[in-house]
Amino acid sequence: MDTSPEQPIKKRRRGIYLLPNLITTAGLFAGFYGIVAATQDKFEYAAVAIFIAMILDGLDGRVARMTNTQTEFGAEYDSLADMASFGLAPALVMFEWSLSSLVDVSYTLGKLGWLAAFLYVASGALRLARFNTRASNTDKRYFQGLPSPAAAAVVVGFVWACFDNGIKGEDVSIIALVIIVFAGVMMVSNVSYYSFKDIDFKNKVPFMAMLIVVMIFVFAAINPPITLFACFMLYALSGPVISIMRRFRKRSKAE
Repeated sequence: MDTSPEQPIKKRRRGIYLLPNLITTAGLFAGFYGIVAATQDKFEYAAVAIFIAMILDGLDGRVARMTNTQTEFGAEYDSLADMASFGLAPALVMFEWSLSSLVDVSYTLGKLGWLAAFLYVASGALRLARFNTRASNTDKRYFQGLPSPAAAAVVVGFVWACFDNGIKGEDVSIIALVIIVFAGVMMVSNVSYYSFKDIDFKNKVPFMAMLIVVMIFVFAAINPPITLFACFMLYALSGPVISIMRRFRKRSKAE
């Protein structure tokens, strides 16, 4: 007869990993500060805060993978933080800076201003929901639709570039309307965007690649708002351009 005492069953420790969720919280704080700054007409601060949120959003997932602290909670928390930082914040910044002035032109345009901002917010929510449900079934090299951080960079990059060069929001309100609608529609489109996830930073690269990186840093240092807006706008346009080129190639082959 076995009289040895039973081994106590270890209970699984409940809790969350601090480091990746701390970075996610910092990104959420940056996005919230962007909203607060916009309500106080500090649009440059608001744009910078959202760009900082983008950097932090890129870090939290990588830190979680490097430290083996990936959890379902962290993924959901990151998605909710993205909705605030790259969905609500850019729309409110653009509305406060430019779209709200459309009501001075006409009542109908005034309604279109806040509806365009809502379209962007709804598109951001739909984009994140689609990404969460299809994350494991899609090609990691490409995103389906414009990623929400890139869409946010297009919107607030335009605000920052104009504000930094003394251009008032009411003077470019129609352009602002087009840009925020374009960013919103691209998020929920089926257009493919290169994700850069298959780039191997451990292997050697051509000398010209390093030179291009250096040139980007140089231009960014000369005029950060213009450079950032131009880079992300080119990325946003790259999806539709590549899709059109693919269709032309398919037609030419079929003929």
